[in-house]
This record gives sequence, structure tokens and C-alpha cells, in this order.
Amino acid sequence: MNITKLTNAVSLKRQLEGGNEEQLKTVRQVLQDVRENGNAALRKYSEMWDGISLDSFRVTPEEIEAAVQNFDPQLKVDLEEAAANIRYYHEAQKRDDYKLPLDNGSWLAQRIIPLDAVGLYVPGGLAAYPSSVLMNVIPAQVAGVERIVITSPAGRDGKLPDAVLVAASILGVDEIYKVGGAQAIAALAYGTESIAPVDKITGPGNIFVALAKREVFGEVAIDMIAGPSEIAVLADETAYADEVAADLLSQAEHDALACAVLITTSERLAQDVALEVEKQLSELPKEGIARKSIENFGQIYVAENMEQAIDAVNSLAPEHLEIVTTNAEEDALKVRHAGAIFIGRYSSEPVGDYFAGTNHVLPTNSTARFASGLNVDDFIKKTNVVYYTEKTWEENAPKIARLARMEGLEGHARAVESRGWTKGDK
Repeated sequence: MNITKLTNAVSLKRQLEGGNEEQLKTVRQVLQDVRENGNAALRKYSEMWDGISLDSFRVTPEEIEAAVQNFDPQLKVDLEEAAANIRYYHEAQKRDDYKLPLDNGSWLAQRIIPLDAVGLYVPGGLAAYPSSVLMNVIPAQVAGVERIVITSPAGRDGKLPDAVLVAASILGVDEIYKVGGAQAIAALAYGTESIAPVDKITGPGNIFVALAKREVFGEVAIDMIAGPSEIAVLADETAYADEVAADLLSQAEHDALACAVLITTSERLAQDVALEVEKQLSELPKEGIARKSIENFGQIYVAENMEQAIDAVNSLAPEHLEIVTTNAEEDALKVRHAGAIFIGRYSSEPVGDYFAGTNHVLPTNSTARFASGLNVDDFIKKTNVVYYTEKTWEENAPKIARLARMEGLEGHARAVESRGWTKGDK
């Protein structure tokens, strides 16, 4: 990894590929095709891109049961415990309605209403991601969403991974469809003969899924357009080089475009981590992917002091931030911009990815400056409620009418004046 003296203008924000014209054209064609032709279009693309022919897209109860029976019992227990931790954390995010009393019996209120239906996209291909199921479904359940749908591309055998089905089974979700890619996003947004539309789509995917989510936004809500994974480690001389290197590689193995950055006040640690990364790379099963990530987007910055290092972190606004310093908890309080913060040597990033309970769907590419990770609020909407009695109206109608006329909206003024005393004068 390259080692650089830290300047005051470090920025992790990268000009990442946002899809080319050909990819966008393909996505728009798929969306239109599914909107017009429904299941027929889904079957066409399943055969074209996934190499499978499906009579029915929905996963059957028998398939779910078979997956549960075939699954490693200990892994199932682990998933159940992880699910309990995630639910425990997200239960604390629940909001309540509130009602504010005014004079004369009037009141204002806000109602918290869960979305009716949400769709979760789970990536497929060579890997299975049951953790994505837990992280997306549980906040929606805590919010009170009644209908939760999962879509994921089937393998060449026409099946979804057992791990995905087991995770869904643990959460009680049984509306699962073997549909992937942009066509799955289209089905969730517009609906087909087999799949009713939803109100919001969440979950990660490849560039075609990301472009499709962007295109259907407005027709439905989406969570975010997530980029490749990122990790920044803030460390001083007390950190262990082998542990820091392992944590950097934990994200580098995700994607050749993933970004791993160390910011440290210790030149010795910087040198040792660079050596450790190279050593551990050669032993990593996904060395090819991780090496490209490290070569293209890996960096070590040496800061003059902790204040400069923390300023750099806030400039980077990384998706994941680990803090391994003498005063880690105190330093964490000075960080304003990070998707998730992991404090101390025993809180490595994978702890949050899988088990601790915090959500791993996080803002990337410096969007942590203004965005939050997936949470219960993503699955609710807030409705304002106003109740004015005649007395409150009488006291305030002239003020409201004056404000309306100030803005040139005579109809607004007349609407508020059309009540009460005007009727009594007749």
C-alpha cells in the first residue's frame, strides 16, 4: 500500500463509474418491457441472462422447508442469534405518534404510519447473502410493514441458496421470487401478473440493479444507490499491524473497486501495516479481487497529530470507520461523518456486518456527510394532523388570510375566511 503524508485536503470521494449509456439503455428497455409484458418479460430475461426457464417465479413452501432441513443446524442458530441482536437494536429506533395541545381544545399531531409493502433485493450469483435478508427485513418488520417481498436471481439449478431461504424462514417471510437484475426491480416497482408492486425497494445489487433503482425512483421509494464498500481505520501507535491489515482486507475482498484506507499518527504502524497487507494478501482466498482493490484504492496516510487525522476522517466520510487509538471512545465523539463507527480493537467491522445488531446497509462514497444507514425510519411515513376549534380559528383566521394575501393567494385567504363568523353574519 502507498504511504503518504497527510495533507489538509484529503478526500475519499471517487468519481466511480455510474453506468454507461449502453447499460442505461439496456436498463430502460428492460423496465419498459416488464411494465408492458409482465411475466413474459421476466421469463425472457431469466432465460437470456440466468440461463433458466421457470414456470413459476415464487418459491414454494416445500422449497423453503427443504432448505431449512438441509441447512447446518449451528449456522441456523447463529443466524437466529444475529437476527435477535438486529431486532434488539432496531426496536430502540421506533417512533411514537405525538399530539400537541393548543388553546381552546385545538391540537396538532403527527402520526407514524408504516409503509404497506416493501421489496428487498438480495444479490445472487456465486455468493449467498443471508445477512442482507436480516438487515433489510428486520427494520421493516419493526416499523410494522405488513407485506415484505424478497427477490433474488436463481442459480442454474433454478433454486435460491439455502442460506437465503433459511434467513427468510427465521423472519417469517415467505413471499420470495426467483427474479434478479433490472427485471426484478421493474417487477417490484410496476408489478406483473405474479408479483404485486411495492412502495419501496431496498437492497444492494450490481450496476444494472443500481441503475434500475435510480430509474424507478419516484414511482416507488428506494433506500440508496450504494457504491463499492469502504473502510477507514483511524489508529495510533497502540494498534496492532496484523489486526489493522486484516480489517483493511476484510473490505478489499468485497470488490475490486472497494476502498481501504488507514489514517495513523504512527509512521512505524504505517510501515508495518503495509508489510502485513502484502503478507496477508498472498494467503487470502480472494487475493485477486483484494489485490486490485488495494492497488487501485488502498492508501495509508500519516498524520502529524490526532486532530489532523480526525479532520481527515470527517473529510473522507467513510462507510465504515474503525478507531483503534489510546482514547478511542473520546476520539469517536469527534467524528461527525461516518456510516458506522467501530470502537476499539475488538470491534472489527465484520462484527457489525453480521452480528452486533447495527445495520450494515450504509452510505458510501462520502455520502455519510448527509445520509444515514438503513433504519426503521426508512420504512415509515409521517402524516401531519391539524384540528382547530371554532375559537382557535376565530383568533387566527385574520392572520392566516393576511399571510395568504401577502403571497398573492387570494383563494387561500377566502378559504380560511369562508367559515365561522362569515356564516353567522348572514
